[in-house]
Amino acid sequence: MDQNAASNYHQGFEISGDFPSQPPSKFFDDDGRPKRTGTLWTASAHIITAVIGSGVLALAWATAQLGWVAGPSVLFLFSFVTYYCSCLLASCYRTGDPVTGKRNYTYMEAVKSNLGGFKFKICGFIQYFNLTGTTIGYTIAASISMMAIKRSSCFHEKGHENPCGVSGTPFMVLFGGVEILLSQIPDFHQISWLSMVAAVMSFTYSAIGLGLGIAKFAAFGDHAPGNLLTGFGFYDPFWLVDIANIAIVIHLIGAYQVFAQPLFAFVEQTAEQYFPESKLVTKDIHVPIPGYKPYKLNLFRLIWRSMFVCMTTIVAMLIPFFEDVVGILGAFGFWPLTVYFPIEMYITQKKVPKWSSKWISLQILSAACLVISVCAAAGSIAGVIDDLKVYKPFKTMY
Repeated sequence: MDQNAASNYHQGFEISGDFPSQPPSKFFDDDGRPKRTGTLWTASAHIITAVIGSGVLALAWATAQLGWVAGPSVLFLFSFVTYYCSCLLASCYRTGDPVTGKRNYTYMEAVKSNLGGFKFKICGFIQYFNLTGTTIGYTIAASISMMAIKRSSCFHEKGHENPCGVSGTPFMVLFGGVEILLSQIPDFHQISWLSMVAAVMSFTYSAIGLGLGIAKFAAFGDHAPGNLLTGFGFYDPFWLVDIANIAIVIHLIGAYQVFAQPLFAFVEQTAEQYFPESKLVTKDIHVPIPGYKPYKLNLFRLIWRSMFVCMTTIVAMLIPFFEDVVGILGAFGFWPLTVYFPIEMYITQKKVPKWSSKWISLQILSAACLVISVCAAAGSIAGVIDDLKVYKPFKTMY
């Protein structure tokens, strides 16, 4: 199911009710829940939209900080660690028997089933922070790309000697306005089309960035920009860079929803549990749309989701430091969500004996990743502190 694949990968979660067990059928799974409707294509679209995200644009900058030897080595090392831990996580899809055990439809369900309530709450807090922080990072990245397009146009109209200063605030407001509209899509599975478009855009700007890197790759040296596609200057081929930046904006519009929708669902389902009699929370207003089925407008959804988008937009205006924000999010979320919880769940699920060679190896891997995450977070926080020394709120200029 696409919702399961995306929410597990992106650390989103929902509250699931209890369904009576029954034999699998055309409409129900073996645990009584409605049949999953996602396909390989929709799940892949959600995952690609999130994985090939704005962080790709900061890889050149990250490599430049570490050097040509350490940079690629660390990249390959963490790719392997992520893949290995993803395999451990996949083995925890069912609790107990790997074939007939209870399905864990979300990351949070798997943590709760294997590790219990306390770690479940800790994981939930980290997930909230990571989901929210990612939407803030995407708002910043989208505004940077829109500013790059604006400056490119300015340079070609007024000449390269013109400073062509551009403020990021209007572009963040514009991006936030689009997200408020898209946030009213009721359910996660209804944004499959948006993820597919975003996935195509991901490949588009990644390919352009790679091509330009090869044609222009090593000239940046240790001055590689935080956003790769804003570092080729605003000269020829300016049209190609503009296409890449447009693709980034379109991709991030969809990626924002992929990360925000699981959080939207959790808050709304929690509100329904606590306020089942509230018409504000539970009542849908059917808005007729000519030629289509009526749109179900929920006032709580309209208010809460709009407030969330406004909040992330305002925070993005206050901290518009793309590479450092991405670094903090990556460091904060990598160890617990990608390494620690999958390892601990796997140990519990497979009953790995304590102090066995496998148990020791897994703990060493977890500890090593923790140390690296702490160091990475410290570096990114130091970068934000340096940026804040010369920064004036709501007056971001490039």
